[in-house]
Amino acid sequence: MAKGLQGFSWTMLLLFCAIQELGSWAMHTAVEGPGLGEPGDPALLASGRVKRGWVWNQFFVVEEYTGTEPLYVGKIHSDSDEGDGSIKYTISGEGAGTIFLIDEITGDIHATERLDREQKTFYTLRAQARDRQTDQLLEPESEFIIKVQDINDSEPRFLEGPYIGSVAELSPVGTSVMQVMASDADDPTYGSSARVVYSVLEGEQHFTVDSKTGVIRTAVADLDRETQDRYEVVIRATDMAGQLGGLSGSTTVTIVVTDVNDNPPRFPQKMYQFSIVETAPVGTAIGRVKAEDSDVGENTDMTYQVKDEEGVEMFKVTTDSNTQEAVITVQKPLDYESKKVHTVVVEALNKFVDPRFVDLGTFRDQTIVRVSVLDVDEPPEFRPPSNLMEVQEDAHVGSVVGVVTALDPDTANHPVRYAIDRSTDAERIFDIDAKTGAIVTGKVLDRETAGWHNITVLAMEADNHSQVSRASLRIRILDVNDNPPELATPYEAAVCEDAKPGQLIQTISVVDRDEPQSGHRFYFTLAPEATNNHHFSLLDIQVLVLLILTLKRHHKSHLTSEDDEDMRDNVIKYNDEGGGEQDTEAYDMSALRSLYDFSEIKAGDGGGGPGEGGPGRNPASELHALPQWVQSPDLDFSVFRDYICRKVEQADEDLSVPPYDSFQTYAFEGSDSPVPSLSSINTWSSGSEQDFSYLGGWGPRFRQLAALYAGRRGDEDGEES
Repeated sequence: MAKGLQGFSWTMLLLFCAIQELGSWAMHTAVEGPGLGEPGDPALLASGRVKRGWVWNQFFVVEEYTGTEPLYVGKIHSDSDEGDGSIKYTISGEGAGTIFLIDEITGDIHATERLDREQKTFYTLRAQARDRQTDQLLEPESEFIIKVQDINDSEPRFLEGPYIGSVAELSPVGTSVMQVMASDADDPTYGSSARVVYSVLEGEQHFTVDSKTGVIRTAVADLDRETQDRYEVVIRATDMAGQLGGLSGSTTVTIVVTDVNDNPPRFPQKMYQFSIVETAPVGTAIGRVKAEDSDVGENTDMTYQVKDEEGVEMFKVTTDSNTQEAVITVQKPLDYESKKVHTVVVEALNKFVDPRFVDLGTFRDQTIVRVSVLDVDEPPEFRPPSNLMEVQEDAHVGSVVGVVTALDPDTANHPVRYAIDRSTDAERIFDIDAKTGAIVTGKVLDRETAGWHNITVLAMEADNHSQVSRASLRIRILDVNDNPPELATPYEAAVCEDAKPGQLIQTISVVDRDEPQSGHRFYFTLAPEATNNHHFSLLDIQVLVLLILTLKRHHKSHLTSEDDEDMRDNVIKYNDEGGGEQDTEAYDMSALRSLYDFSEIKAGDGGGGPGEGGPGRNPASELHALPQWVQSPDLDFSVFRDYICRKVEQADEDLSVPPYDSFQTYAFEGSDSPVPSLSSINTWSSGSEQDFSYLGGWGPRFRQLAALYAGRRGDEDGEES
């Protein structure tokens, strides 16, 4: 209580109201006089008045008052009040003038309305004591509280409902399901009005609840979802710690029993029957079967499989993920004539197995599926399915190429008729016997025109041409030697008039349109009308034909005086055919010897290059190595063959000199020639100003060119001089 003016103070009186379990309240009054305060206590005033050690500044009023008269709350009193009515008491604040009224003369406060602590627990007011005549404050305005005293008038309530919990089936006893909690609006700090305990009102056979925490647990271990998948449990909450007279509230808790995989799949039937036509293509669905499972969710997911060997070969089982059905399909072509009924063992098993429940039994089941194959009218079948025949190209018209056979696979075994699809044989090169299936030639064959023929043969039932089968047949025309050799290309040869005897004029190659198995082998001879011409000779080297020109010598001037000049460096045409081969008086054999360089052939070794002959070489003996130019089929051309091979090897070893009359392939062209260009396009000098003396240093291959230009330059200089 705040201190008042000097010599005055407030006295707050509490009218005690007897409330259960509250005990006794003593009413205290202010006692004045010496001896209550300690000497030197600041509470002692100069006038000698002693300040009280404590005062009341709080009033209590019981909630839920149901009387007809205003409820007395308490009294305020000033020490300066002499009881003559000169002091006026007033209050202000929460509920002043409405809920709470004060007697201005006595200071008594009454509550005029029924109070509810759960709505408002206390009210804060201010008290004033004024002089009734002057309306001046005799005491400083003081604040006090009216507290609403609680009584047990609120029952516990479950505010978070409705409650839904879950527990797996077959859970052990004491498994926690969920927790519930009730709230009591009474004062938890006063008495036991808000002390709540829990109990099971309904469902105690299967569940229990902790009286203090509200945790619900299983009371049995044999909860079976397949028997009962949910329970409605009523939980009660009672205040006053469950004592007699306490208030209570209840709620219903829905407990869902969740599934575990404790049930195996089971086929409703031990046998199923289906039928399908024998012509059903691979992949055709025959039917569906399904194993039932009392579980739910993924615990009913299944896989199916075929258990017997015959069924595995002929049929396939897959699982429809939406319906969990087994879909049986054809995996191999069916044949009514081979087997009319198939027996398939189908097994169903759970996809997900809980290892905790494997001891409950096997989680799989089997059933038998009988598949009946229905007969249909099928077209004939070709037997055996060979599609290759051969016939020689010189076969006469009507010759048998081969025979095709087709049979009706049905039990009726209808007769079969044959035909050729003329869209594949528009020229009617082949015919077929409609009854026997024999294929014969219809026209003269020519392998060189068409070496292969692809035709389609039809086989159909004699009384039902709509049942038809087709077979592709490849006929190969075998070659016979009915074509003479032909020149590969038209040849036109030219020869210089001063060509030396033995010079190579033309290489001739021929082709043959036939194709013998071992390859072609040709023999060449001069035509009868050319045998009397002694100017030319023919050299037959396997396929290779060398036409050798032998002419009478022409005494004509040459550009150079060197008779041993290599004639292979010249490209000169001659119109004079010259003398014949036997005219030994008209030409010099040395030219022919020079061409083939028979001096390289030595007795007893593989030959050698020019200049390698020793002192024992006999030119006369070398002449005998020259072949005789007679047209004989048994001539020995080994000397030419050896010579050509030797030239090839010689050229391969010497990379700086290209071969002249040997066969050589170059894979590397080399770098640019060090010799400058002979063209005068890029030169600014005239022909008369050029000096060709440098040509003499280019080697023997350019000897003739050096003689031509250097000699001509010397002649011009002589004329000018």
